[in-house]
Amino acid sequence: MSDATQGASEKEGRLEPRHGWRDMPLGGVIPKAGSATEYETGDWRSIRPLHSKERCINCLLCWVYCPDAAIRLQDGKVEGIDYEHCKGCGICAKECPQKVHAIEMVPEGRIKEMEAGDRDVR
Repeated sequence: MSDATQGASEKEGRLEPRHGWRDMPLGGVIPKAGSATEYETGDWRSIRPLHSKERCINCLLCWVYCPDAAIRLQDGKVEGIDYEHCKGCGICAKECPQKVHAIEMVPEGRIKEMEAGDRDVR
């Protein structure tokens, strides 16, 4: 049996699937709303957004565009980033106004160097 017909069986001169669509497991099912907060996904990240409170003008574009709701707000201002849920996509840094540049994407390896003693990221 060739790769093209593997997973199917021949019946009356035509290919028939071995399993019907009803036998397929459901995919992408979210059993209850708001369950994403229960799963920490930040360890997928290879680059991390660093937020500068000094430069931030609190336009909230990073918060609006963050697909993981990882931008933390307090009293209508950006407080920081929830690294347990941030996947490092960089959308927040891209949406931050160019003149402000309050969010910089930094490789995780560089963060580890900072934590080990070298505090100068930039």
